[in-house]
Amino acid sequence: MEKLIITVALTGAQQGKGANPNLPEQPEEIIQQAIECWRAGAAAVHVHARDREGKPTAAPEVFGEIVDGIKAKTDLVICLSTGGAAKISLQERIGMVPALKPELASFNIGSTMTGRYDFENQKWLSDFTLSQSYSDLEMIARAMLEAGTKPEIEIYDPGMINNALLFEKIGAIVKPMHFSFVMGIPGQINTPTPKHLLYLSESLPEGSTWQVIGIGVHQFPMATMGMLLGGHVRVGMEDNLYISRGIMAENNAQFVEKIVRIAGEIGRPIATPDEARDILGLKKR
Repeated sequence: MEKLIITVALTGAQQGKGANPNLPEQPEEIIQQAIECWRAGAAAVHVHARDREGKPTAAPEVFGEIVDGIKAKTDLVICLSTGGAAKISLQERIGMVPALKPELASFNIGSTMTGRYDFENQKWLSDFTLSQSYSDLEMIARAMLEAGTKPEIEIYDPGMINNALLFEKIGAIVKPMHFSFVMGIPGQINTPTPKHLLYLSESLPEGSTWQVIGIGVHQFPMATMGMLLGGHVRVGMEDNLYISRGIMAENNAQFVEKIVRIAGEIGRPIATPDEARDILGLKKR
């Protein structure tokens, strides 16, 4: 098997320090935890940004501060999130791509929905839909193409793979493609099982690369299965606040250290950032 790319999703847009006080929000915190993850063996980081109040932002200047700080101390592959948050417009979410021209950026290639229901009190605790038309998706794809940014294609439902093939056919995405399978969110790929992961990985066009993202308690089981199937992995506090059952993570580097241990046990060598660039078809820094 090729070397394993470990990506760390440092922050996310949904949860804050109220959920885990160790989650990094401000640029200096995000930069420091990215450096720690790099030292632990991560090849890439997935970056969300927050404003000074800890709320999600897509401001290019905030992303730029984070990117510059990470580049000054590491050679990490940096993937910027265009997912943003529910109250951030599509134009704002994609704005940092032409401004910063990142080597990787996330691309939610369809509409998604999720929610959490309180059965005891019979009410919705969360209820969210991200609605994106094909015209919206083409705009995102072409913005990345023009900026020279490789899309990290986020797959929340198997049908989204067909969307990626459609945009490749019309010339808005180029091969080889890189995919993320987001597994464990209600309303989407909510049953993260080996069977589902095998089906998704075998549904990709030839030459593609992929990583698995297990949400919450599914993070390490799905990461292990992804490693066994020859894929790559994403871990971190955006997707899971706990390093093991009942034990809150102290920092993002803990997730990297745990994945490195698991990979060592099954004989999967770890990719450096420049080896990850070779695997993903990116230019070396």
